[in-house]
Amino acid sequence: MKNFFGRVLSSLVANFLTFGLFFLLFFGLMAYSVLTMPSKKVKKGSVLEISLNEPIQESEMDKEVSLFKMSSDSNVFLPAMLKAIQSAKTDDDIDGISLKVENFYGGISQASDLRAALEDFKESGKFVYAYGNNASQVGYYLNSVADSLFQNPLGGSLVQGLSAEVMFFKNAGDKYGIDFQVIRYGEFKSAVEPYLRRDLSDENRLQMNELLGDIWTNVSGSIAKSRKLTNQQIQLVTDSLYAFVPEKGIKHRLYDKLIQESEYDDRLFSLLNLTEEKRKTTKELLDKHTVSLEDYTSLKEATKSKDKVAVLYASGTITEGDGFDGIQSQTYVKAIQDIAKDDKVKALVIRVNSPGGSANASEQILFEIAKLRKKMPVVVSFGDVAASGGYYIAQASDRIFAQPNTITGSIGVFGMIPNAEKLFNNIGIDMERVKTNANADQLKSLTTPLSDVAEKTMKESVVYIYERFVNHVATNRKMTFEQVDKIGEGRVWSGTKAKQIGLVDEFGTLQDAIGYASKLAKIEDAYSTVNFPKRKDSFEELMEKFQGKSVKATIAEELGSEGAQLFQEIKTLNQQKGIQMRLPFAIKIQ
Repeated sequence: MKNFFGRVLSSLVANFLTFGLFFLLFFGLMAYSVLTMPSKKVKKGSVLEISLNEPIQESEMDKEVSLFKMSSDSNVFLPAMLKAIQSAKTDDDIDGISLKVENFYGGISQASDLRAALEDFKESGKFVYAYGNNASQVGYYLNSVADSLFQNPLGGSLVQGLSAEVMFFKNAGDKYGIDFQVIRYGEFKSAVEPYLRRDLSDENRLQMNELLGDIWTNVSGSIAKSRKLTNQQIQLVTDSLYAFVPEKGIKHRLYDKLIQESEYDDRLFSLLNLTEEKRKTTKELLDKHTVSLEDYTSLKEATKSKDKVAVLYASGTITEGDGFDGIQSQTYVKAIQDIAKDDKVKALVIRVNSPGGSANASEQILFEIAKLRKKMPVVVSFGDVAASGGYYIAQASDRIFAQPNTITGSIGVFGMIPNAEKLFNNIGIDMERVKTNANADQLKSLTTPLSDVAEKTMKESVVYIYERFVNHVATNRKMTFEQVDKIGEGRVWSGTKAKQIGLVDEFGTLQDAIGYASKLAKIEDAYSTVNFPKRKDSFEELMEKFQGKSVKATIAEELGSEGAQLFQEIKTLNQQKGIQMRLPFAIKIQ
């Protein structure tokens, strides 16, 4: 008995110490975040420095919650950054902008938004300078907007054009005994191609070539215009990788001068007309007149008004469920219902950054948006990706804004149920089934081949959902079924082409969409914005993860990163057992 009480007491003490240490760490992080908040004011004759070293986030929904990120690296979101650059245009204390963008941790449409804001800033007559060490392609794309672009003599930029790579699993499936049972609709619905083929189909290669070509035309065209190059010249320097070698970059007008960063600082010092002081270096004096974009944004208070425009941030894969990992249907249905109940909200803007996902979840969200639209205007803003299910949830709107580089369309559906029976047989595992009805084991098991009835049912479901998708688009875009079907069938389009064929209304940023919504609601003279969904407190989310809800983290801890990656692939396959509206491939632009 004494040993029992001793063990209980030691367990209680250990738990007390663990939670005590946790809370000390928590409050320490909170205190640190308060102490590191910007406190200085902007001095007269200052330069706004933009480096963008942190991942670009658009809302609270993009944040990752963990023990060491409860006070995140940056609470500055893209809309606030764009507003800050706009404010700097008329701020008498800001004389110019210094760009030092190396690796841009965001999408090409987000970079385009920032570049457009910088172009607008230049209309003030204030200077925009840039300095590069080893810039990525998107980093150079942003830096190239500057009046003068300086480069480290031993650095370089990787301006090389765009590429996309698709991984195929058909051979692996045949080798290990996995039959990917797929039902799809549309020539271009290539989301399942990696499981059915060993190479790209002609249709998929066509749409990928056109998509990359459209985006590169926009990106290279912007660079060429800023650097005063012809289209032939920008293609030559790209194919020859001249930006990677500073001397060649200078010769072909990709850079203005090769200097060290300290020399660049001296130039800024002169531009700001600063005065040298004894016992202080030029850098120390310049630092006092340099304000980061993050600090400058925090110093600008958001306007408040009685009337509000709600902004619903829909980012990630669309799935059924309740949570903040991607676009989970129950979370977004509740958010839309909360918006409907708020009498202060006069209009809704939906910001979509999604490749799609579950057809059922997409329908649930669209249904609630359609109900809300009877009460207030609904405007949609597309970010980098608004495809398939991401495009579907925009079909109850008064206007759709996109960027030329947005990836959209993909009006198509598919269903897939992997059959791994041979895989289990190959490793010595056999299965026997007992059932009450002919198809009791169908449409849910990972070890059962589809029966004729189950395959017919899946086909009927896919066709029904595709036709419903097309009808929604036809109604909202004021087109016929045949017109939508012709540009549908799962085909992916760039924002440039999407505008030409009527899938979006106009090019514009999120701010443009918000402004348009305020006009529809007749509150353009005075309004503020409010974001949805309302995310839980970081501490509450963290505690939920500690209580066992972060399965992926547990898998990674037990099996390592490769095991976690395999788990994610299996999870994705499992999610695709239902009918899906999903983008066929992922493209990362660098």
